[in-house]
Amino acid sequence: MSGEPVHLKRSEWASDDRLWKGVLEDKAMGTDVTILFYSTEEVGVGPKWHVHPYDEIFIVRAGRALFTIGETKIEAKAGEILLGPADIPHKYSNLGPGLLETTDLHVSDRWIQTDLEDPELESSR
Repeated sequence: MSGEPVHLKRSEWASDDRLWKGVLEDKAMGTDVTILFYSTEEVGVGPKWHVHPYDEIFIVRAGRALFTIGETKIEAKAGEILLGPADIPHKYSNLGPGLLETTDLHVSDRWIQTDLEDPELESSR
């Protein structure tokens, strides 16, 4: 890090003008953290089953979500924080009603994600 303050405008990371959606990788801030902003108003929708080689911290900013981290299921609501440990597959979805908004901190200088076949979807076939 340069020791200088950094100020990023929404247009530099956001992928939506209204919702908190977008990615901010380390290169923009000079840290070892990548931040993903996630929003959806669709019940049942969220990031699919995947894994990272680093820890991920989930901050539920609005709404309610069902998180599956490894074999553990957790219902979380606005104001709650969860940890997805490195190398443990995870996913979450909007429980509704209304908007789900999370800020996901990836403890890495870049976003590395491996999408996986969801064992829950496989068993229902």
